[in-house]
Amino acid sequence: MRWLVIGLLAVFGTQRRSLTLWVLVGTAAGVEFGHDWPSAAVGLQIFGTIFLRLVKLLIAPLLFSTLVVGIAGHANLKKVGRIGLKALIYFEIVSTLALLIGFAAIHISRAGEGVRLPSVSAAPAVELATRSAKEIIIGAFPENIAKAIADGAVLQVVIFSVLFGIALAMVPEPKRRPLLAFAESLAETMFKFTNLIMLVAPVGVFGSIAYTVGRLGVGILVPLANLLATMYVALLVFVLGVLFPIAVFVRVPLRRFVRAVAEPVTVAFATASSEAALPRAMEEMEFIGVSREIVALVLPAGYSFNLDGSSLYQSLALVFVAQAAGIRLTAAQQLVMLLTLLITSKGVAGVARAALMVVFATASAFHFPAEPVFLLFGVDQLMDMARTGVNVLGNCLATLVIARWEGEAQPFANDFSRLG
Repeated sequence: MRWLVIGLLAVFGTQRRSLTLWVLVGTAAGVEFGHDWPSAAVGLQIFGTIFLRLVKLLIAPLLFSTLVVGIAGHANLKKVGRIGLKALIYFEIVSTLALLIGFAAIHISRAGEGVRLPSVSAAPAVELATRSAKEIIIGAFPENIAKAIADGAVLQVVIFSVLFGIALAMVPEPKRRPLLAFAESLAETMFKFTNLIMLVAPVGVFGSIAYTVGRLGVGILVPLANLLATMYVALLVFVLGVLFPIAVFVRVPLRRFVRAVAEPVTVAFATASSEAALPRAMEEMEFIGVSREIVALVLPAGYSFNLDGSSLYQSLALVFVAQAAGIRLTAAQQLVMLLTLLITSKGVAGVARAALMVVFATASAFHFPAEPVFLLFGVDQLMDMARTGVNVLGNCLATLVIARWEGEAQPFANDFSRLG
């Protein structure tokens, strides 16, 4: 009967041509296969391993291209100077708060401690424990970018990309344009590359889940339910404890604001795509009176630098992976993880499963085992919907904050009758 349900879900997924449904099919089939034939399921690890290698292959060029475009491509930040600086300051403060809330939430719930991975080597934990904070910080700076890429040193790649992007932004326009065009082309190519790899995600997820359930039993799924509940509660805490006080502080009429953002946030939640909600969000923010200059700068920049929901998820998921692996992190190591996420989360909003990719890359950089990361695929769609909705909500509020900061008296002066 269970296989029949999975088969019907597969037929529905074929008709809808939905990758999300196929990932769910792969997850369900993996759970059932691992439960019914645990001995055979152990041999399916090869599918997950191949998928893992493909994901690792794209991480360095993806981060380099998107970060360079995100920094050097916003030359208008220099032209509008003051607005750009204020926006970046606000983005970093709020994103950091989101990261901290995610860290706190998973430490309180300890959802990852319910996972048992008996074959995980103790070597990663020893390596992390024996490195001092000084060594970790020094190790974040590359001495050879090719070696950093080969070693999978994500933070080194990120620091090189950020410095390269800043330097490129300082180059005169005629000389900047060719390199920026190359970075934009590389970014678009890596987006397509990512989409191709995600086409085999259902097979990779099937093999990984079957292998995990075959070895550890169905009980491994209980921590995932705890993780999902933890993230939704943490997002609610972030909205009520961070975004709401900010809205009150800048004197945002809450009922009007909620009416204005309801449709963009709903679209983002339903599609799990920030880009799908961007045109409507820009229209609503202009309608309520924010100047086009601020909307055109802050909202698109926010899609690269102000992903509040994704930031919260990344810190929460990364600690979940460490807990599941039984790795104890010192305060210095967790600080380095936070700084890594604060940088790596920028610029990849347009990539499918971007937040999960960042978690995967950071986990690889810290030599965490891959099994707990694969478990995240099973519930990522439910997480993606919520974090994307919060991303859009946070960016809409950011436009109003910057407008108030700039002393605009216009916001909320328009008639709201059409908002119902």
